[in-house]
Amino acid sequence: MTNPRTSFASTRTEIDTGRINRRHFIYSSALATGALATGTASALPRVKYKSPNEKLNLGGLGTAGRGGSDIEGVSSENIVALCDVDSRNLAEAGRSHAGARLYADYRVMLEKEKSLDGITIGIPDHHHAPAAMIAMSLGKHVYCEKPLTHTVWEARQMALAARKYKVATQMGNQGHCGRGNRQLCEMIWSGVIGQVREVHCWTDRCKPFWTQGLVRPPGSDPVPATLNWDLWVGAAPMRPFVANWPKDTPGARPGAVYHPNIWRGWWDFGCGPIGDMACHIMDGAYWSLKLGPPSSVEVVKSTGPTADMPPLESILRFHFPARGEMAPCSLTWYDHGVKPPKPPESEAAELDGNGALLIGDKGKILTGCYGENPRLLPESDMVDYKRPPEIIPRVPGDSPHQDWIRACKGGPAACSNFEISGPFTEMVLLGNVALRLNKTIEWDSAKLRVTNAPEAKHFIHKHYRHGWRV
Repeated sequence: MTNPRTSFASTRTEIDTGRINRRHFIYSSALATGALATGTASALPRVKYKSPNEKLNLGGLGTAGRGGSDIEGVSSENIVALCDVDSRNLAEAGRSHAGARLYADYRVMLEKEKSLDGITIGIPDHHHAPAAMIAMSLGKHVYCEKPLTHTVWEARQMALAARKYKVATQMGNQGHCGRGNRQLCEMIWSGVIGQVREVHCWTDRCKPFWTQGLVRPPGSDPVPATLNWDLWVGAAPMRPFVANWPKDTPGARPGAVYHPNIWRGWWDFGCGPIGDMACHIMDGAYWSLKLGPPSSVEVVKSTGPTADMPPLESILRFHFPARGEMAPCSLTWYDHGVKPPKPPESEAAELDGNGALLIGDKGKILTGCYGENPRLLPESDMVDYKRPPEIIPRVPGDSPHQDWIRACKGGPAACSNFEISGPFTEMVLLGNVALRLNKTIEWDSAKLRVTNAPEAKHFIHKHYRHGWRV
């Protein structure tokens, strides 16, 4: 059975995931950017693939929040090393994984832990690429949380590195391993709603999770003894630590400014709502409609953007050209609880807080946040609807972690590996480029260039603080 997947730019390939052995994970499609420089075979690290009966030696970067969830997701294997810049989190994780060696700096951990087969990365967005690129260059497999990277350029480099080093990779947008997105693809490809020319995706993030639309608070506070602030800032420009927002700051969520869990609302560290949620919500449309890179991204609405933070709320429209037999298509993104109008065909009282709507010439399909429960509208049509044949292989248990572990042990490529999730992340993060410029951008994917705004290069590819690199 074939599984259509998207590669770089306009290049597409049909991948038989049932036959690809992960030890020989090389896609047949050429990169639109040109030949990949791989170096000599002797110069590349030897990748460690273990048999299904052996356990992997894994390290976890980030031990609380999503990082902790990722470590738990791979706890069927040997957890031999843990890393966290917050010593409280690290100590707690160490108690749960007795014998694991503990580190504050992942650069040190990756240098010293020669036995590591792979790592999970569940730390702030701006650390994803620096950590993953080191690990892959050492021949270690990588599971990285979404968004895959902090910038568009980093997403391209991550996909190139995964191909170069032939390691098993996976981005943690768990819906890509689920049945819902596969069912959506099969529905779309069966032609049940005809040509899809319009998609709407929405989220109720960021409120009340983090603050946006403001500037940095003044002053500084003592850094907690348990937090290594220099390592937390990492490759980003250094700034003073501030513990909490000043009292009565208009629009600020009371509490922490940066750490823990508030970093998504800062351009230097996170990617805002679109980075947090679009890798889930847009995934089904991107896959089923084979969208590839957009030709342009339009800022429909942007309320209160600043140099430091994403806007309070935004609406973006991505425009995609025709793709083979598929018609040109637009995808509109809404955040901060803004939603498209509820389709008149829908029998539900209202749209959920997160979801996607695909509008075709012959009908409409509504999905949940992670692509779950794709359903025709009106919903009652599903009573007599016979789903198309299952042409896309299912992931056992719908588990992204076990899908990656299987790949690390020589099985099929993980379904959201970096050669799949890298181009997808490029598309998603172009929304932030448009927001930061606060204008419509025209995109040349092959050259990684905004053709109508040379200043965009500073948001496509950033500078890294001394001591950090990608």
